[in-house]
Parts: sequence; C-alpha cells; structure tokens
Amino acid sequence: MKNGTVSVFGEAIERTAKERAHLIRLLQDSQKEYLSHVEKVSETQWNWKPGQDRWSVGETAEHILLTEGRLFSAMERALAASPNPDSEKSTAGKAELLERALLDRRHKAVSPESIRPQGLSKVIRRFKEARAKTIKFVQDTQLPLEEHNSEHPFPVFKTLNAYQWLLYIPLHNLRHNQQIAEVKATPGYPR
Repeated sequence: MKNGTVSVFGEAIERTAKERAHLIRLLQDSQKEYLSHVEKVSETQWNWKPGQDRWSVGETAEHILLTEGRLFSAMERALAASPNPDSEKSTAGKAELLERALLDRRHKAVSPESIRPQGLSKVIRRFKEARAKTIKFVQDTQLPLEEHNSEHPFPVFKTLNAYQWLLYIPLHNLRHNQQIAEVKATPGYPR
C-alpha cells in the first residue's frame, strides 16, 4: 500500500493501468513496424549489407529477436530478487531515460556477443512467438514490477526495475526498426 492506495503492478492502480496500456501499445506498435519492415523482403534484401561494419536487415531482425529473450530474462531475474526497499530511488527517471536513449540512433552501442546475429532461421516466426509471450505476461501479471530490480550492463542505465526491463523490449525494437529502415533507404539496397 502506498499513500493509502492499493498497489498492483508496482504503483497505484491509476498509474499502473496507464503504464500497462503504454507498454502494451509500444509492444504492439513496435511489432507491427518490425513486421512491416521484414515480412516481405527477398532473401537478397534480407542479406544485403550497406557496408562491412553494418548489419543487414536480416541481422538486425535477428538481433531484435535475440535481445527480446534476453531482456525478458532480465525482467524475470529482477522479479526473482527480493523487493528492493530503495527501488523508487535507484530506478527514478529510468523509464524516461530509456525512452530518450534507446530511440536516439545518433549514439551507437556495441551489442554483447550473445545477442549478435548468428544466422538463425525462422526469425519472423520466433519473433512473433516471443512477442506474444511478452504481451501475455504484461496483460496478465499482477506482480509489483517496480519493486524488483536488477543491474543493467550499460552504466548509463545501471539499475532497472522489472517494469523498466519490459519497457526496454519495445524501445530496443523501435530503435532497431529505425536501423532496418536506414538499411532499406541506403543507395544500392536491392529493390
């Protein structure tokens, strides 16, 4: 209970309903955009790279898939940890930081080796399955997501709560949807 209001999903019901709706909308919108970028590309378009040090549409699409599973696991690790009494303090402003930082493609990040593309087949099918699992969890959970934290490997984010780990999923997806669009807009991209 916080400020005399019943707590569900980490904060007061009014705030939580808005957060849940925002998160579901981001998950659905980023999925729709992702699929619009990748479902109808040819194998040549899927594999075309705008440069040696840049990813193809397929590599970027696979990275999004691999990262979704890793971020969902980070959220699960946060939930497995005991509630953090300092959670509000240690994660304050992080949702807003995630929304700014992840959607800003001017700042590049090097992904960990474990979520770099390895040429997996059936990427689109596996993406849809992973996203359905994430959306179902967000729709169904009554867990206090904002009370459970785990550490992020990038110092700029440091500590994130379980809600923020979930928020990271569609924001990361949207960031890389921009990257796919950039590849497709590059001169020389096969038409």
